[in-house]
Amino acid sequence: MRLRNTAKRLADRGWPVTPGSYFNGVRMACDRSTCWATSCHPLLPDWESNEDSADWWAERPHAVLLRTGRIFDVIEVPGLLGAKVSGVFGPIALLPNRRWMFFVRSGSMLRAELDHRLDIVQHGAGSWVPAPPTPLAEGSVRWHLSPQQVGWNLPLATEVQQAMLTALVALDASFLDLPLNARPRVFGRPPTVETALRRAA
Repeated sequence: MRLRNTAKRLADRGWPVTPGSYFNGVRMACDRSTCWATSCHPLLPDWESNEDSADWWAERPHAVLLRTGRIFDVIEVPGLLGAKVSGVFGPIALLPNRRWMFFVRSGSMLRAELDHRLDIVQHGAGSWVPAPPTPLAEGSVRWHLSPQQVGWNLPLATEVQQAMLTALVALDASFLDLPLNARPRVFGRPPTVETALRRAA
């Protein structure tokens, strides 16, 4: 009932909702004999164009998925960075794997300083994100700042990205203050084979 009410409330606000797989106690399932996916995924093959009603959630506790790239995009970042971002007045959701999702107005690309990072993902056209309180195999998605708390305000992507860059600078400064043997490898691309060969030479 809670997921159904959530889907209806989001749809009533014009947010594009579509049903996803459901957690059956072991994995995320959808009951389609031709589907072998075990992680969260859209229930319907034509999920990008389908306008769904809350009736889907009357049958099973389907994931509430939000289609991105129409009204909003979502910038997904690792927890260490997300927790450091400040001054953002918009919906923020937390995934059970400790990643943060920042909802922003759609239409802007990631800045080059963020786009090259493997740990930062922008969900735009053709993508989706699970909405709270969707249960996943690892735990439930939850709001850090719900749409109601921010008056359904969607901040400009440029503002949120600037806040993220400021947070990255602060994290890098903190990183440099640590002793060499205490510096965790948190950000940055993993070394490529080419890089490893150059180092070995």
